[in-house]
Amino acid sequence: MALLAAYSAYWLRFHTVLRDFGNFDAMTLRQYSGHTALGSLTLLLVMSWQGIYHQNVLLRSRWVSSKIAKGILIWTAGFLALTLALKLQPPISRVFVLLNGATALLLVLGWRSVFLNYLRSPGRIESLQQRALFVGWNAEAQGLWRTLKRDQARAHDILGWVRTDSAEDGHPGDDSLPCLGGLHEVEHLVSAHAVDMVMVADLHGPREQMIALANLCEREMIQFKVIPSCFRVFVSGLTLETIAGTPVLGVTRLPLDDTFNVMIKRVIDVIGAVAGLVLSAPVIAVFSAIVWLESRGPVFYRQRRWGVNGVPFEIIKIRSMRPDAEKGNGAQWCSKDDPRRLHVGAFMRRWNIDELPQFWNVLKGEMSLVGPRPERPELIAGFKHQVPHYNARHHSKPGMTGWAQINGLRGDTDLGERIQCDLWYLENWSLWLDLQIMLLTFFKRDNAY
Repeated sequence: MALLAAYSAYWLRFHTVLRDFGNFDAMTLRQYSGHTALGSLTLLLVMSWQGIYHQNVLLRSRWVSSKIAKGILIWTAGFLALTLALKLQPPISRVFVLLNGATALLLVLGWRSVFLNYLRSPGRIESLQQRALFVGWNAEAQGLWRTLKRDQARAHDILGWVRTDSAEDGHPGDDSLPCLGGLHEVEHLVSAHAVDMVMVADLHGPREQMIALANLCEREMIQFKVIPSCFRVFVSGLTLETIAGTPVLGVTRLPLDDTFNVMIKRVIDVIGAVAGLVLSAPVIAVFSAIVWLESRGPVFYRQRRWGVNGVPFEIIKIRSMRPDAEKGNGAQWCSKDDPRRLHVGAFMRRWNIDELPQFWNVLKGEMSLVGPRPERPELIAGFKHQVPHYNARHHSKPGMTGWAQINGLRGDTDLGERIQCDLWYLENWSLWLDLQIMLLTFFKRDNAY
């Protein structure tokens, strides 16, 4: 597919209407053979670097497809930079490289789709599925099992679970996952059922039994996995590191801890903020005038919010309520049909027009275009004690929009669900996810009053 993509790109570049684009003269296939060979080889190396050639990921179609797309994007930029830096002869066409990347993406994904259908046929999929056995049972094991049951890739075959005789040991509550016995029967079970993976959910049993189980898996060449039930937040950031020669498991880095990711996000924020301020200036001016005519006083409203790492800042909004809205009662959530709200305020809040001045907060670096919604310190002073993992959402800059907002979770809505959305965003951040959220913001309005 890599070679076919290179030859297809050559044909499109020099034997279609694209041959007249740019200053390149038509070249023979022989002249471009070196470029096609180098491009195909480096493409395979990048795909290998992305880890798509391991047997245990062959059935994970969505994961593999995302890795292929990411790899080809990296390869396209890298291959063009490499050939230009080395000044290879004949000079390479940039249009050819872009076409090569596009055709490679289509052909490789198409081939993978055909190949996956072949692998999933009866008699073949069984040899690729990883046969797994749970040791012990708890809420984390229950969640993992439900996820694997819904997985269309069918990459795992869960055989059942075994008891550990621990007080923490639960029960699936579903007869579809059988209990195959006790911990002392694991050695017989892994042999009888050809187990590929043992997943320990309950670590409250005797330490000697866990060591014996790990030794058994090592001896029988079985994958030994532990579900880290003591970690309740940012589990995707768990890594094993060495401190003074001793291995230690803990949460270390999240995607937005990476300096390059932070720089990319900041560049997008600055570009978006400048464009947003320019495009929204007439709208801000019109609605500011309407607010002033309906309720004389300041048209902009400054409000103290919590930012990254809990550092407070002043958010800027077009005023949507009376100037004395919080006089006497202090800070409180806005409710449906709130009597404090201006007539134009309901319309502005429904369409988020009152938040357009926050592009200035983004430009100043106090906010981001995408992130957890900033909350008022007065309203959330006790939340860190009442809502699990609440303060973990302040790991990144707050955003004008976010994963929780496009799912309708804002204002007087379930705080627990909002926190889960915010944490999921922080664990799974990517530039592509930010772009998706910004696009969906225009089509999915929240339930703000």
